[in-house]
Amino acid sequence: MTVHFVGAGPGAADLLTVRAVRLLATAGTVLYPGTYLDRAVLDHCPPGAELVDTQRLDLDRITEHLVTAHRAGREVVRLTSGDPSLYSALAEQTRRLDAHGVPWDVTPGVPAYAAAAALAGRELTVPLLAQSVVLTRTRARSTAMPGTESLAAFAATRATLVLHLAITRVRELMAELVPEYGPDCPVVVVHRASQPRELVLRGTVADIADAVEEAGLRQAAVILVGRALDPAPGGESFLYDPARPRVSPPSDSTG
Repeated sequence: MTVHFVGAGPGAADLLTVRAVRLLATAGTVLYPGTYLDRAVLDHCPPGAELVDTQRLDLDRITEHLVTAHRAGREVVRLTSGDPSLYSALAEQTRRLDAHGVPWDVTPGVPAYAAAAALAGRELTVPLLAQSVVLTRTRARSTAMPGTESLAAFAATRATLVLHLAITRVRELMAELVPEYGPDCPVVVVHRASQPRELVLRGTVADIADAVEEAGLRQAAVILVGRALDPAPGGESFLYDPARPRVSPPSDSTG
């Protein structure tokens, strides 16, 4: 038996991968983050599956459930919000499983920032405006950020910023971004992307905090910042430029 870490995507039951649905359909035990997940995702689980909400469990308690289910001979799915590669505590959990000799694997999911960008209808890398995306978070009641990863340092790039776990500090964070992005820089905040209670707020660095506070958002939101979010057109991709030299495909001739 294997513990499968599976990205549940942004929350919608139809935004899971085919592999994720197959793993859920055969799972005997499923651990899921109740705070961020639309429970409709669990409709993919078979009747009688053990369902464990992890929102009030620490890592040791979570590990205990994973190890116990594995030793009982059950296939185990550990659902994470979005994609396991971002803020999922994958490193901590897999270290613990390794210590117990429990095998595991990872199935990616649709990341929350991608769902947020889709709802906003915006590409995050627009020619001449932004060609890089910075995925980061800020420190509030969480693990300290490395000294080299300050918001000011990332802001200096003027890349498209994606701020996770930051919604309760939006006013002070926007104030930090004004020097590099300017008060008129577009900002999109997406709360519970793809879920029944999804909410999209659009504004600027100068006024988005007012909208967030009026809506009462406290969690499950992604903040997108950058000129690429402006509806005005940017540049044109060189990849599709008709003047770009075209390379003929290699011949399949053996003669």
